[in-house]
Amino acid sequence: MPEIIQIIIATFISGVLGTGAGGLIGGLAKKDSSRTVSLFLSFAGGVMLSIVCFDLVAEALDPSGDGSRLYLLLSILGVLVGYGLVFALNWLIDKRTNNELEHIDENHPSTADDLGELIHSDHYTHHRELNDSRREMFVAGIIMACAIALHNLPEGIVIGVSYTGGSSTGYRAGVIMAVIIGLHNIPEGMAVCVPLISGGMKRKHAVLVTALSGAPTIIGALIGFGLGGLGDVVRCISLSFAAGAMLYVVFGELIPEAILMWRSKLPAFAILVGIIVGLIVIYV
Repeated sequence: MPEIIQIIIATFISGVLGTGAGGLIGGLAKKDSSRTVSLFLSFAGGVMLSIVCFDLVAEALDPSGDGSRLYLLLSILGVLVGYGLVFALNWLIDKRTNNELEHIDENHPSTADDLGELIHSDHYTHHRELNDSRREMFVAGIIMACAIALHNLPEGIVIGVSYTGGSSTGYRAGVIMAVIIGLHNIPEGMAVCVPLISGGMKRKHAVLVTALSGAPTIIGALIGFGLGGLGDVVRCISLSFAAGAMLYVVFGELIPEAILMWRSKLPAFAILVGIIVGLIVIYV
């Protein structure tokens, strides 16, 4: 089977089916499942931190094995750009849409203070409560799906670049990344689907929106595979960019989501467990 087809299949399973499975679980779960989802999200955040720190950045720092200091500078730059870009896109969505909600004014905290606001499901709820037109509801859903999907692109880049590490090594690394990211997408899909249903969206529609938000993983993987084959410098930049974007996902989305769902010390323990599991998966 051609490598490009393998990548598409792997990222479809990891992105669309992984996120969709989480949405399905969230749609069937009871409304009091917030604590469970919080722990899953924290665990996923820990696994992602392991991937970023012990795999992506480590590979970006020395993709050719010659220890050149150039890669250190490029890695730092790539991490900053990746983090900054995802942050800027989220900020832009907030800036364009927050004026719809009356409670978000000059007295509102500068960051999201509830889960629905963090994933933009509060906009859908607002339009539904006002009995707005189907068009407005559709636009609100698109905005929300875009906000959810933002981080799936760099995750796909990670999988795609991993496949360029040589024939057998690259295949193994790519599969491992696809599995880890797919597992991390399950609790995230749960976190996305539950507030959508609570806001009034039909279960099947909520699961569909959640699953489709994982589709950018496929696009990212194709981009990463193309860039990873262009040489060590481009590979270094691609890996560090993806690492920076995923750091924003962990610290700007996963962990805040987990804390907003359950204010407890246990999510911090789940993060630690996730880091340890990530280390085992990467190095064993």
